Amino acid sequence: MKNILEIRHLSHSYGNEISIIKDFSFILKDGEIASIIGASGIGKTTLLRIIAGLEEPAEGEVRIKEELVSSKNFMLPPEKRNLGLVVEDRALFPHLNIKKNVMFGINNIEEKESLTRYYLELFKVLDLEEKFPHEISAGQQQRVAFARALITDPDILLLDEPFAALDKRLKSELHLETKKIFKEKGLSVILVTHDEEEAEYFSDKILVFQEDKIIVR
Repeated sequence: MKNILEIRHLSHSYGNEISIIKDFSFILKDGEIASIIGASGIGKTTLLRIIAGLEEPAEGEVRIKEELVSSKNFMLPPEKRNLGLVVEDRALFPHLNIKKNVMFGINNIEEKESLTRYYLELFKVLDLEEKFPHEISAGQQQRVAFARALITDPDILLLDEPFAALDKRLKSELHLETKKIFKEKGLSVILVTHDEEEAEYFSDKILVFQEDKIIVR
């Protein structure tokens, strides 16, 4: 398998504080799922933001498909990285219905309708396409968020606690469905989570953030 993501000697800190990421290197291969676990405030989401292009690293570099996207002196804009992002609060557009939320990022006009229908069906929200986010449940909103992230065919899907706000039943249901979809599509995924069981369930690799180091297992 080819390397989809390469992190080389990455370091990052905020102000004069102790580095929260220090000389970290990591490789994610095409089709692999990696989870990042650790205590709050230890740098999990910061690493995700650096990969996404929302934070500039103090040292080191990030490469996607061998192309340099982040370093101390270079930052490729987030919109040019071909990444999908799903976060805990779902971040749907409240003024757009479900169908328009999902098709928002599609540039291929010819396939817009067919792709939107496919992903609405895939995540079991086709019957909600005319509704607005406030009219559907949290679990349904998260399905829509996944559909919107996958429809753009991202090189890497970044997930920041996407299941944290769901109750146990909904979480278990979405775990089963999303992992099946990820593996069938051969998606490369990075999941930030506090839940070690969730990390074990999804992952080919787990990055454990500790106070002074990151362990890959």
